[in-house]
Amino acid sequence: MMDYKKAGVDIEAGYQSVELMKKYVKETYRKEVLGGLGGFAGAFSLSAIKDMEEPVLLSGTDGCGTKVKLAFVMDKHDTIGIDAVAMCVNDIACSGGEPLFFLDYIACGKNYPEKIATIVKGVAEGCKQSECALVGGETAEHPGLMPVDDYDLAGFAVGVVDKKDIIDGSNIQANDVLVGIASSGVHSNGFSLVRKVFEMTKESLDTYYDALGRTLGEALIEPTRIYVKALKNVKNAGVTIKGCSHITGGGFYENVPRMLPENRRAVINKNSYEVPAIFKMIAENGNVAEEMMYNTFNMGLGMVIALDPKDVDAAMEAIRAAGDTCYVVGHIVEGDKGVDLC
Repeated sequence: MMDYKKAGVDIEAGYQSVELMKKYVKETYRKEVLGGLGGFAGAFSLSAIKDMEEPVLLSGTDGCGTKVKLAFVMDKHDTIGIDAVAMCVNDIACSGGEPLFFLDYIACGKNYPEKIATIVKGVAEGCKQSECALVGGETAEHPGLMPVDDYDLAGFAVGVVDKKDIIDGSNIQANDVLVGIASSGVHSNGFSLVRKVFEMTKESLDTYYDALGRTLGEALIEPTRIYVKALKNVKNAGVTIKGCSHITGGGFYENVPRMLPENRRAVINKNSYEVPAIFKMIAENGNVAEEMMYNTFNMGLGMVIALDPKDVDAAMEAIRAAGDTCYVVGHIVEGDKGVDLC
């Protein structure tokens, strides 16, 4: 007799992984979450948005790219979920929004319940860092499509903002100041290049480097920094963020112009902060040109925000109060929309 288990899908393992992850998921619940885990849809009350003049929903979806390959080789699965959440909620925060809830999707070759629960533990941690509720998700077993030890992880977040508070860059002026908020490392972009520069073997990743103060693997797998609290602090300090750029795939050249209106150009001073050692190692070991580095990686800045000069001190104080490091990294000039790194 043929059945689903013989075909490679273990329904019992699915039940077990849900049981194991329940406690992590519950820790993320906000008062708006209705019902528990196990329904067909995640329910979230929107009664709080009645206080807004014109509520606008913001959404973002993303994965961790080929960073998951690093988790496979290191057999470390407890932080990759933070990356999935960060990539989505940082985009929502970038528009001035507050993330409300998150859903994750894990596709795997074989469902190992403890491993799936560990991944979801990381997702829950990212949700806690961004005060976002994990209201549901899906673990899909794909036998024959993916190797048994492989998985991919993606997520989807929904947030809200009052229309008058949307950050869209439309009123950025010449002489506005650019403040960069430090990244925690490579985050979740550029790993296809990283994997060409360094051997993805346990031996290579377990090598300790003085410049990094830890092993190569530890430096690379460091989870993406979540900036929700920092940006919320700036807003609560009464400061208007005029433009905000989340430095992800495409680095500075692709992401900084996304926050600019026509006829405004960003000028960023590369020497305004110390580029972290991991990026210097990638450039040297891979013989990667500087322009390509800034076109692929965050180079130590996960977010760049544009501010009125009078607001810079208050904004930086609010960012530091959230536990983040920040620097004045440049300014805005009149000119063709784009970015100059000098």
